[in-house]
Amino acid sequence: MRKDKKQVIGEEISDESIKLFLEPEPADDTPASLHKLIKAYRGLRVDDFERFLVFFVEAGYDLNAKNAKGQDFVALIADQRQAEPYIELIQAARG
Repeated sequence: MRKDKKQVIGEEISDESIKLFLEPEPADDTPASLHKLIKAYRGLRVDDFERFLVFFVEAGYDLNAKNAKGQDFVALIADQRQAEPYIELIQAARG
């Protein structure tokens, strides 16, 4: 990191910034809903991901979307070290 750049940790992310994670479209045959969940998982902290899920559901995206192999979001991230709180949020959002 350049010396004139400050590292920002813990700063509040605006709703508009979180909603940007609804925009990316997949470049392959991955369902758009699954693609957006993965992008948000990779780019947002847990608290922000929770806020993202509200916008995701309001926009009509599918929390249960699966790839061509039949894997949903939970199956794709389950083996990752930091995944548990994200999985809990998805399961809660599914009802």
